Amino acid sequence: MQKASQMKVENLDHLGLIAGLVDEIGIVERINQLVGEYFDYAQHKQPGEIVSPGLVVKATIINGLGMVSAPLYLFYKFFEGKAIEHLLGAGIQASHLNDDRLGRVLDKLYLAGITEIFTTIALEAAQKFEINTDTSHLDSSSFHLHGKY
Repeated sequence: MQKASQMKVENLDHLGLIAGLVDEIGIVERINQLVGEYFDYAQHKQPGEIVSPGLVVKATIINGLGMVSAPLYLFYKFFEGKAIEHLLGAGIQASHLNDDRLGRVLDKLYLAGITEIFTTIALEAAQKFEINTDTSHLDSSSFHLHGKY
């Protein structure tokens, strides 16, 4: 039996549910396809690139729904003390989510077309979960009216 001093405790909170939903939708794989980067851990594109663009997006979603606000250069700090390998995958460390990697992925997303990527993933998720999209719109609010008022 392990002693308490030998145990490492990492926090998940609600982030495990978010990570599971991102996996269920298939966001990581789809982002990797849409930005045109096949990622192989054995052959990194740049020194220090350990995580794929899709995993960076997953980490960004988890961070965003973690109810914190911090500049990008401190992004990796959010994952310190959390069960990051459980959330993002074996071998992933908080330090792999540095601001250089985030910046490169944000550039790739921009070049691939943010609206096109979002629309593609949203429509695929709607189809997967059988969500009616007859009245969907892409404005920035979540409030809308239909019919006479």
